Formats: sequence, structure tokens, C-alpha cells
Amino acid sequence: MYARRRDFIASVILAAVAATAALAQPVPSAVAPGGRAAQRTSSIPDFSGVWAHPYFPGFEPPASGPGPVVNRSRRRDGVGNPNQFVGDYTNPILKPHAADVVKRHGEISLTGASYPTPSNQCWPSGVPYIFFQHGMQVLQQPGKVTFLYLRNHEFRQVRLNQPHPAKVTPSWYGDSVGHYEGDTLVIDTVGVKADRPFAMVDMYGTPFSEKLHVVERYRLIDYADAQGALERSSKENIRFRPGVQSLEFDPNYRGKHLQLEFTVADEGVFTSPWTATITYAVPLGSWEEHVCAESRRGYFSNGDEAEIPTAKNADF
Repeated sequence: MYARRRDFIASVILAAVAATAALAQPVPSAVAPGGRAAQRTSSIPDFSGVWAHPYFPGFEPPASGPGPVVNRSRRRDGVGNPNQFVGDYTNPILKPHAADVVKRHGEISLTGASYPTPSNQCWPSGVPYIFFQHGMQVLQQPGKVTFLYLRNHEFRQVRLNQPHPAKVTPSWYGDSVGHYEGDTLVIDTVGVKADRPFAMVDMYGTPFSEKLHVVERYRLIDYADAQGALERSSKENIRFRPGVQSLEFDPNYRGKHLQLEFTVADEGVFTSPWTATITYAVPLGSWEEHVCAESRRGYFSNGDEAEIPTAKNADF
């Protein structure tokens, strides 16, 4: 009896070890994108690993066509001023009430004060605001793709080959579904919660409504093909100096880049859809914890305290 029981326990342990080994999927570095291609279906591109873009606040204007709101405040070299976020409220993509919102935020910034945003208030960023983050890790699985962002433990999960629910419940990052089209991962996001504090699509305070619809397209491109977008970014966004962030941008990297092209549509706010890109490369340095510390210290133009997330009802 005891021998039979011992054999049974041993078989259970062996089965558990085998299952664990089968499920364990190491997350490779992005140093060699496509390194797992032999383990995947050939039609599915490999974006897995750590990626970074060293520009702030980050959106790259398109080569042509309607693009995002950019900074009216410029440094002497012509690049957007990171110490003043004065959104271009004359951008024709903005409906009048949205232009007014952007203009008011800019007026606050011009006084030398800051206005609250998801990032300086430690609130969930939402989409596409979260694309400003300079560090991102991609985890690809058969049924979903998970995006980990460097700052404040933010992450998103994308269900693959599934439709949106018939009735989407609004949430911080919306409902995201995706599929592969050849070498491209296409993600469709709706239902980003608009009834919330600091509902904005960028750091200029550009608002959005419950009709917000974002389509992302991720693909690997050669270094030469990435140069156009990086040059456009360098004219709008500052580049982090070495030592500012834990993930350093490798200036000598000439391998594959990961490019995100996204389109934003919201008939409640914008006159037409607009597009932008984010171009990632392989970083130096390590993935370190970046925590956003909540504080009630008021540093805004009206003297208000910072809004810290609180529960409407006590837990006990």
C-alpha cells in the first residue's frame, strides 16, 4: 500500500515538473529580434524583449497628413521646450472646444506652473498617452500580448483573434484586441475611460471622449528605414542625456528597430483621424523599477492639492 502511494506521489511530482518546464518561457533580450522565429509559426513576427525610445515626450509626427498636437514653445535650437508644454491649439485636427482645452493648459504652463497629468499625478495613463514611456517590454503568447511599461508598473494586455464585446465596459486602458497581418501586429482599442480625472491623450492636455478609437501597428524595420521617423522626432522631442534614465539608448545600435504607428480617431474631439509613430531600438542598461510617488503637495497654478486615488467606500 505504502509503495503504491509512494509511486503515485512520485508520478505526480514528475508530471508537475514536466508541466512547469513546458510552460516556462524565458523572455529573451531584444538584442536579437526574431531569435525565437524557429520556435514560432513563420508568419508570426517576434517582437519579444525590451525596447526603448530616448525622446520626450515622444510622439513622432508623420511624414505627411494630420499629426498630433506639438509644442508651440521652442528652444533656441527649434526643438520643443520640455520645460513648457504649450500645445498648438491651432492644429486643424482639434474641434473648437478641444482647442480651448489645449490652450488653457498652455496658458498655465506659460506662467511657470505645472498642470496635472496622469504621469505627474501617478494615475493610469490610458491609450495613447502611455506611449510617452521610454521603456517597454513585449511578452508574446499564443492567445495574448502583454506590454510592460518601465514607469509606475503600468501594463496592458491584448487579446488575440477575438472581437470586442458587444458592450464594452470602459476601463483605464480600454478593451484591446489584436491580430497579426504578415509581419505586423495590429491592435484595436476602444472603451478607454473618459469619465475620469486627467483624461488626455498627450502631455499637452488634449482631451478625448468615450468615442476614442486607437489602432496600433507594430513591425520590425531596418535601421535605414527608421531614420526618417527618428529625424522627425529629434526636431520635436528632446533626447535623454546619458545617465538620466536606467535604459540608455545605444548610439551604435544598427539592428532592427520596432516601430509603432498609431492612428487616433475621436469624432467627439477631433475633426479627422491623425497618426503618429514611436520608434524603438535596443537599449543599454537594465530594466529598473521606476515608481511614481503619490503626494498631496500642491504645485499647480491654482494652489490645489494633488488628487490621490481614493476609494469611494471604505474597505472595512
